[in-house]
Amino acid sequence: MAATTSAFRTLDDAEPRGKRVLVRVDLNVPVEDGRVTDATRIERVVPTIREIADKGGRVILLAHFGRPKGKRVESESLSQVVGALSDALNRDVAFAEDCVGDAARDAVAKLQNGDVLLLENTRFHAGEEKNEADFARALAENGDVFVNDAFSAAHRAHASTEGVAHVLPAFAGRAMQAELDALTKALEHPERPVCAVVGGAKVSTKLELLENLVSKVDSLVIGGGMANTFLHAIGVSVGKSLAERDLAATAQRILDKAKTTNCAIVLPVDAMVAEKFEEHAPHHEYGIDAIPDEGMILDVGSLSVDRVRAAIGDAKTLVWNGPLGAFEKTPFDKGTVEAARFAAERTREGRLVSVAGGGDTVSALNHAGVADDFSYVSTAGGAFLEWLEGKSLPGVEALRR
Repeated sequence: MAATTSAFRTLDDAEPRGKRVLVRVDLNVPVEDGRVTDATRIERVVPTIREIADKGGRVILLAHFGRPKGKRVESESLSQVVGALSDALNRDVAFAEDCVGDAARDAVAKLQNGDVLLLENTRFHAGEEKNEADFARALAENGDVFVNDAFSAAHRAHASTEGVAHVLPAFAGRAMQAELDALTKALEHPERPVCAVVGGAKVSTKLELLENLVSKVDSLVIGGGMANTFLHAIGVSVGKSLAERDLAATAQRILDKAKTTNCAIVLPVDAMVAEKFEEHAPHHEYGIDAIPDEGMILDVGSLSVDRVRAAIGDAKTLVWNGPLGAFEKTPFDKGTVEAARFAAERTREGRLVSVAGGGDTVSALNHAGVADDFSYVSTAGGAFLEWLEGKSLPGVEALRR
């Protein structure tokens, strides 16, 4: 795979043969009764591990699990994921009881070229989250080069994500590279026009995101509960809908900023309204100027979906974060599903570069059956959001040429 993210050092710039390669991965996966219930994050890092091992590198994996707060907590041991990791790689994975000190050193010393070793939870040490230089150096003692393949942890300046990168030659793994390629293509050097779809419950959690996007994109579709806050801000009565009424002035400021940056804001013009927030609740479509006092807006209406499709249809690049309605409850998934399927169709036809991310977003696209049709779907919640907010991510900055 040729390097496409020239701003960052990648595996194309590294020569792993015979070297101890410290690889930071995200193995913070859901586990029940000692079994991994969703191996998505493990699958994402398989290509990097396999490539280094196949090229004769000695792979030493660094990862965190849960929130043990700098203490050894047996229920948060990474030993639980060794089986799932071994299955995904189709090769044996050794395990060390610690990530530094004698246990790590002895396990690393036994490695042959092509072997894979997982070190214990980095967060069992307080120096990890404090990014202590001594702890970063202790981690680095077990490697000759460092590869970061954990974009989802790149927004945190921890010893294993950022500190080690200043001690050893540092490179982006393939999953990290794919993420950086996609995000660079979507926001830093996009093909215009760019459309952003931002949904979800609250404006308060996405203020910085909205502020950044209105100066970066050509059109911004606002959906979900946060659209109600904007509608309230422009004087629309939203009945009993979820809305942060105290943020009306903030919403208005974003609308004003969009005018100065020539960003078209697309708000709902009609809505699917019910009196109860439950599956198959009796519902009716109303124009946005006729929402009943007892009504709750739970999805965008048909005319609004047409407007969203038009905004996506005009775009060459799409950035998507958050659903347009309460997609978890039928039939209030209709707006999100129809818009997502239209975006997927444009992407399949080669007319659109579509990048999506954030927890609810991934669930919504899976629900619509189109996650595989988008150009790129990020599983990195916080890091993806911070990138969209225009923040620099410590773990990424350390990999710049």
